[in-house]
Amino acid sequence: MRKIVVSMWTTLDGFVAGPDDEMDWLLVDDHLQKYERALVDNAGSLLLGRITHADFAGHWPSTAQNPDQPDDVRGYAQRLDALEKIVVSASGNTATWTNTRRLTRLDADEITEIKRGPGGDIVVYGSLTVIRSLADLRLIDELHLLVHPVFLRQGKALFDGGQPPARLDLVSAEPFASGVVLLRYHPA
Repeated sequence: MRKIVVSMWTTLDGFVAGPDDEMDWLLVDDHLQKYERALVDNAGSLLLGRITHADFAGHWPSTAQNPDQPDDVRGYAQRLDALEKIVVSASGNTATWTNTRRLTRLDADEITEIKRGPGGDIVVYGSLTVIRSLADLRLIDELHLLVHPVFLRQGKALFDGGQPPARLDLVSAEPFASGVVLLRYHPA
């Protein structure tokens, strides 16, 4: 069965973006880029919310075709472009991007059926509403947190209140030269 793998860049204090979606705190190095490339190389699909899908669709397809981009960036972009994209959007106002299909909502049975399908893992980037819904439905198989050595002190939290605690088991912890630490968890 395919796994749902949530990959999220976060700060030490648990924020995934600043109050106005700022991401200027990211520390991207070769190690982090190698992790991201390996993640999508083993993937069969991206599962994204409408806004993240639109952001990606506006950036990665052109990057994939841009000869001025470094080979590793262009290769990553080409892989994203080739993957199946599953976008969750009740409104149907989704960006145009090849190999995209839409779900109107996250339904546990439908997601389980997608997981039973052929292909590699299903990777979730960004998309806080999707991630929170998947967590509430207990459908996340792996959580990869790329913890950056910074305190934002305010911003958008990965998870908000209102739900009971969820225990996780640490699978691995891998420090990068930049100070970022990749923490991989499975549900307990």
